[in-house]
Amino acid sequence: MAALMTVRGSFPVIRRLVSVQHLHKWCSSRVQKAPLVYTPLSYNVSVIHQHRFFRTSYAAAGPILQFKLSDIGEGIMEVTVKEWYVKEGDRVSQFDSICEVQSDKASVTITSRYDGVIRKLYYDIDSIALVGKPLVDIETDGAGEQTPDQDVVETPAVSLEEHTHQEIKGHKTQATPAVRRLAMENNIKLSEVVGTGKDGRILKEDILNFIARQTGAILPPSPFHEIQPPPPAPAAVAKPKEIRPSPSIPAPVAPRPVFTGKDHTEPLKGFHKAMVKTMSAALKIPHFGYKDEVDLTQLVRLRSELKGVSESRGVKLSYMPFFIKAASLGLLHFPVLNASVDDACQNITYKAAHNIGLAMDTPQGLLVPNVKNVQMLSVFEIAVELNRLQSLGAAGQLGTAELTGGTFTLSNIGSIGGTYAKPVILPPEVAIGALGKLQVLPRFNAKDEVVKAHIMNVSWSADHRIIDGATMCRFSNLWKSYLENPGSMVLDLK
Repeated sequence: MAALMTVRGSFPVIRRLVSVQHLHKWCSSRVQKAPLVYTPLSYNVSVIHQHRFFRTSYAAAGPILQFKLSDIGEGIMEVTVKEWYVKEGDRVSQFDSICEVQSDKASVTITSRYDGVIRKLYYDIDSIALVGKPLVDIETDGAGEQTPDQDVVETPAVSLEEHTHQEIKGHKTQATPAVRRLAMENNIKLSEVVGTGKDGRILKEDILNFIARQTGAILPPSPFHEIQPPPPAPAAVAKPKEIRPSPSIPAPVAPRPVFTGKDHTEPLKGFHKAMVKTMSAALKIPHFGYKDEVDLTQLVRLRSELKGVSESRGVKLSYMPFFIKAASLGLLHFPVLNASVDDACQNITYKAAHNIGLAMDTPQGLLVPNVKNVQMLSVFEIAVELNRLQSLGAAGQLGTAELTGGTFTLSNIGSIGGTYAKPVILPPEVAIGALGKLQVLPRFNAKDEVVKAHIMNVSWSADHRIIDGATMCRFSNLWKSYLENPGSMVLDLK
């Protein structure tokens, strides 16, 4: 009985079986008892089908490499995954953003080392990722990529403030991680969206308008729903009462609300976890406090005169640059407040640089970036740096460089509210000041006349192991004199 054989083999073998003669010879050498029945039509269909099958399988093959989380420095062994810029099945190129992670010091963006397709994500949003463990699996393109037998080199973490632009087909698009994620979830290429924000930045509204214009799709509502009151119980529904003669009117019965909320527990992560560690160390410091009030009437007048000049240079001028510069001038006379002590409190180190920190309320929590080398900066230069730090803090992009190396701290609690505070020293520093809100209050002048004065209260905390009350008081008086008579600062400026 004649038999028809379907030939299967590797791609090079099929290429050698292009002609009918080669196919007949190859099959005859392997099948002795089954003669080959050949019809041109069935052979052509079979060869074409097999050719397509082998060609597709060969192109899809590629090594799958584990992309591991690299060491991002500062002794950090774990981070929190905050944003995924890719999902399984997405194609990536070298230097494309993969995800944003957050340590207890800063946020960084991880980029790809390979060209290929994402096959597996090892972590969910807000999960803890360990340094040295796989982050994603990438199926690389072709045989020219690095083989699994070779060492896989992880992509170094890139500071978020250094990676604010995303390259898409040769065009730079500016968008926040939340906007990128919204575009990714709706399969939208940012290069096709026209940004209406500053400098062409793509906003969330641009993505929503693009979706409505192109597809007419309606995005699902935000997961943060308003808490709706429970429906009234059936017994609470008012019913018409029969009119009956009654000697007394019954008291109305209010329906009992049904509360359906549940408690939830979540682990401390990121900056909150770092605050636990820092404040626990701060409790080992014996604090003492000192408070005073400062008359800023002359400074208010000076700042109003310089505000227009500063804004003409593109910089917003607040009172904080004056507070910081006055503190630096005071530290030159009292260097012990710009020092640190070792854990055993056996040695004291006097810091040459005045890296004055500013406690800042950000969407990520309390952060303390610092202005480096204040002793070498003018008031205007300090204002420029403060503008930069505040912009980074509002965007959640403060990095390790801005958050480390502080030697002295001022906390402007008055920008939110409050008059007095009890600030906690930020180790390894030895002093900190909290500034209250600026108030217009009546005060007596030199002629015993009641005048309107701009008063601010300040609260100092110092490490009582190396700083005594007299030193703290003298420093506060000098700092106060610079602010109450801002013209005297000119004498000591360098």
